[in-house]
Amino acid sequence: RERVRAMFYHAYEHYLESAFPYDELRPLTCDGQDTWGSFSLTLIDALDTLLILGNVSEFQRVVNVLQEGVDFDIDVNASVFETNIRVVGGLLSAHLLSKKAGIEVEVGWPCSGPLLRMAEEAARKLLPAFQTPTGMPYGTVNLLHGVNPGETPVTCTAGIGTFIVEFATLSHLTGDPVFEDVARKALKALWKNRSDIGLVGNHIDVITAKWVAQDAGIGAGVDSYFEYLVKGAILLQDKELMSMFLEYNKAIKNYTKFDDWYLWVQMYKGTVSMPVFQSLEAYWPGLQSLIGDVDNAMRTFLNYYTVWKQFGGLPEFYNIPQGYTVDKREGYPLRPELIESAMYLYRATRDPMLLELGRDAVESIEKISKVDCGFATIKDLRDHRLDNRMESFFLAETVKYLYLLFDPDNFIHNDGSVFDVVITPYGECVLNAGGYVFNTEAHPIDPAALHCCRKRKEEQWEVEDLMREFYSLKKNKKFTLKRAPDHSEGESAKDPEDAPSEKGGEKRNAKKNSHSLLSCPSQSFNSKLAVLGQVFLDNT
Repeated sequence: RERVRAMFYHAYEHYLESAFPYDELRPLTCDGQDTWGSFSLTLIDALDTLLILGNVSEFQRVVNVLQEGVDFDIDVNASVFETNIRVVGGLLSAHLLSKKAGIEVEVGWPCSGPLLRMAEEAARKLLPAFQTPTGMPYGTVNLLHGVNPGETPVTCTAGIGTFIVEFATLSHLTGDPVFEDVARKALKALWKNRSDIGLVGNHIDVITAKWVAQDAGIGAGVDSYFEYLVKGAILLQDKELMSMFLEYNKAIKNYTKFDDWYLWVQMYKGTVSMPVFQSLEAYWPGLQSLIGDVDNAMRTFLNYYTVWKQFGGLPEFYNIPQGYTVDKREGYPLRPELIESAMYLYRATRDPMLLELGRDAVESIEKISKVDCGFATIKDLRDHRLDNRMESFFLAETVKYLYLLFDPDNFIHNDGSVFDVVITPYGECVLNAGGYVFNTEAHPIDPAALHCCRKRKEEQWEVEDLMREFYSLKKNKKFTLKRAPDHSEGESAKDPEDAPSEKGGEKRNAKKNSHSLLSCPSQSFNSKLAVLGQVFLDNT
């Protein structure tokens, strides 16, 4: 664990020294470059890792730096997918952890706050991408002008189905349903366009909904769509999302699984198109453990671990029948997926073999990729040539999952035995009780926070209950209810029997009763109902 901590600071301090405010560090030349949009991305991505390592003072300093320095009103073409998982996800996570980090939060937190406003601003810049006939988003958006006129309509499946975790969190915290709505619509569009044998391809045209790349598998281009069906189901307690995943899971087992490996197949016929394992697929055992399928997860994990031991890392592509790397895909950019699965499986099984993988990973990365200015992408695992890049996910994910593997007492692993109670304008709220859901960039979201900002919903339920009560009374023709004297405004509800005999009197009286019941219900209710049914809140 202490070696992992030292790895983090070796990389992080050199980023600050040599690359900030650029997105990423170039560790061989000790300088920086913008890669995903000029947001000081490594800083946003590393922010919650700082807190997981216990560095409260640096977390606080970086929050101030980001508030002053990051601007999304820039003429930059940004990846909708990457901006969401790294920037929106990183800011949301840091927002929800800021009280834990000792930051003086504003009144109304977690339903308001500077980092939440930044996350919302970034997400709003992505919304124009979703304005398509299918609801599936474009892959790229200009942060100033929206979607460029000549933008390609072809997006990968993961670039369409990887929004529900961040966007639903935003909707629940801000009260604006638009984010969750577009994320759900995109998820459902993919579901609707799956093949007859239940598989989705790799790339689709978001205008026509025609599949452009018809390879089906669990890896690059598809991976986080499946991940977000499971994580969205857990975060939102949503049975529909889980049943969608379980259907896919059946098809994936039927058509792509061979001897605990997963191959690529043609999405309509199920015939093998590529007998290849991609390093990105190594998230799958961790995902299987989340749905309780630990035995299958362990068997697949062990296959992937043999590849790691062969090379000291996972090559981007590995030819399964030949047992070797694929031409031009021999690199390892310090990806986290195998370590992520090890972390989940260790929580589920406590198998010490998983700690050995963690130790192997630390030693490989230190031996092969450590340079004076950080850690460099491995260009070729066969001869250990390096590339002049350190991706922001190295600090966001790889180091974080390694640290959590070796730190069983970390607050992230909380089992609910301790928690914080926060008073919000909407009532009491429990936070930091555990059960964190990691987005696909390893930014933890506290699921309890989604229930902190829900006053409107509850009031709506109260109104609905009152309406139901009233209509059931009307249906049963029991207009014998009288208002209690302490609610009286100088007039009491009359029995239908007392209705004047002239024509239309009964209707008028029923109407009068409806107003009596709804404007002064017997239980306390902090909204007033106007005659026309418009709800006025006390605080307006």
